Amino acid sequence: MTQLSNKARIGVLAAAVVVLAGVAAGYTALAADRAEPAAATGTGTGPGRDAAVTLTPGPRLLTITDRHLATVAAADPNGPRTVSTVECLRVYAAAGTGVCLRPQTAWAYEVVVLDADLHPRQTVAVPGLPNRARVSPSGRFVAWTVFVGGDSYTSSGFSTRTGILDTRTGTTISSLEELTVIHEGKPYRNVDVNFWGVTFAADDNRFYATMSTAGRRYLVRGDLAARTVETLRDNVECPSLSPDGTRIAFKQAIDADPQRGWRLSVLDLATMRVTQTAEQTSVDDQAAWVDGSTLGYTLRQDDGRPDVWSVPADGTGAPRLLIPGAESPAPLAV
Repeated sequence: MTQLSNKARIGVLAAAVVVLAGVAAGYTALAADRAEPAAATGTGTGPGRDAAVTLTPGPRLLTITDRHLATVAAADPNGPRTVSTVECLRVYAAAGTGVCLRPQTAWAYEVVVLDADLHPRQTVAVPGLPNRARVSPSGRFVAWTVFVGGDSYTSSGFSTRTGILDTRTGTTISSLEELTVIHEGKPYRNVDVNFWGVTFAADDNRFYATMSTAGRRYLVRGDLAARTVETLRDNVECPSLSPDGTRIAFKQAIDADPQRGWRLSVLDLATMRVTQTAEQTSVDDQAAWVDGSTLGYTLRQDDGRPDVWSVPADGTGAPRLLIPGAESPAPLAV
């Protein structure tokens, strides 16, 4: 975490407590005020449909609608959606395995691994406000990021915890800070190191994430077997690896200053060439690859309501509204 004076630490802690308390209280109040009746977990209905939400691979997109897991047809994402009673603040899924970040109590949060029918398989308590979630292409590994101080990436006092769980063995890396960092070819240590936004390669060993230190943010490539991460390039945040493993979608801070917002961009891993997408609005999200050429991401309206938008990954075209009133998109296609 960032090295601060005692006075600054107290201020950051107080701010974090206020933010987390407000989110927890708001979530609890909204849950209590919901009008819809409770249904069996994981088997709700949606407009125009009467079927269970499933994470089984298929031509559908998984999202969160009004804090509930929901699916829509990939060919008609603005059409009828199937909504479950499972509640999450962040979600992702692959190969029939899901990861749900949700409140455990009014003051605590947890990571829940879900099977294809949304039944909980494993649970890990986490020490902060849920922010990012990913599942490896095979479904074996899940990753999460939570804020444990401050409330945003633009906060000078923010701190994160990013963990990875092997769902097969139960082995957990509670924080990527446990791994050895290689920076500019040499081992690197600093008390201000933070990680967030994991994305997995298909080999169930390599992964990518963001690491911040000394006022800069880097794309890192991780090796689970070697327990190392290596810096590759600066000003790359919230990476998302393409299905073919050749490109990374990410949010690029404008003029390397997060206070000015982010531009949704794509990095070619072979050439390290960056292509900016046609999305001009600041995107504070870990984009998902809806398919091999299209990115999905969340933007919020002025009143805070989320919508899922999409844009071509090659810099052409224009953004379009993909799923209104939804967030945290994840493709369920094989």
